[in-house]
Amino acid sequence: MEKLSQQLLATLEKDHEQNMLWMEESNAGVLVHSSEPPQGYTVPWHHHRRTQLLCVFAGVVLILTTRGRWMVPPGHALFIPAGLEHSVEMLSDVSMKSVYVTPRDPTLPDEAPRVLEVTDLARSLLLEAIRLREAPLGNRKAELVLSLLIEEISTLDERPLGLPFPSDRRLAALCRDYLANPTPNARLDDWAEKLAMSRRTFTRQFRKETGISFTTWRQQASVFACLPQLAEGQPVTNVALEAGYESVAAFTTMFRRMLGTSPRTYMVNRWSFDRH
Repeated sequence: MEKLSQQLLATLEKDHEQNMLWMEESNAGVLVHSSEPPQGYTVPWHHHRRTQLLCVFAGVVLILTTRGRWMVPPGHALFIPAGLEHSVEMLSDVSMKSVYVTPRDPTLPDEAPRVLEVTDLARSLLLEAIRLREAPLGNRKAELVLSLLIEEISTLDERPLGLPFPSDRRLAALCRDYLANPTPNARLDDWAEKLAMSRRTFTRQFRKETGISFTTWRQQASVFACLPQLAEGQPVTNVALEAGYESVAAFTTMFRRMLGTSPRTYMVNRWSFDRH
């Protein structure tokens, strides 16, 4: 991955600061924002007084909070309670759109972060809300779109996509590398060797950091990595084998466990986020 230039970093940081200022100064009950940050950029630790729904349209992001770490693939969003410190790391080129809502909104209870599956209706409403964000205050259509968007968000289904991510710097670096370039040849012994650990020590440390085994983490992580390819229409068999699964059936089982549907159904029902 190429290192981002200082000029680009300065531009991205300025955009973030302006966005934070805009949110703080606005008296609107609901705000929407769209951005397309590049791979390798990390939005620094921050918090805001509004509840945020961060929806990923393309790419994969890693969101770190004081309550845990979440991976968010295309077609999903992370619900971030107001006041929660968090940072956002781009594991690939990303297109994301956010909804910011005053925490007093009764339809959006202040709970722990959770990953939600974004419906077609929520997607369409969010796109329309962004298109209308420059509309004059009191614009009837904009108010109706935002009102319906908030109502739809309150009904979105939760998905178990909070992939555990180690806090240990060296382990986290290996996990990031794997997510950026998943390979069927990734073995526990190889990772342990890179960290100068014995197999037993690595196994114990990885479970301590993530709460799950290395094998389980790798299987779950590979599903994340496969979502963009499936959204692009690549054959399930090719995607499964390239991700390191011994069979399509094994891949389908893990996919269904995480997303509640089969890969083929996902391909049929999901839209191509990166076209918007």
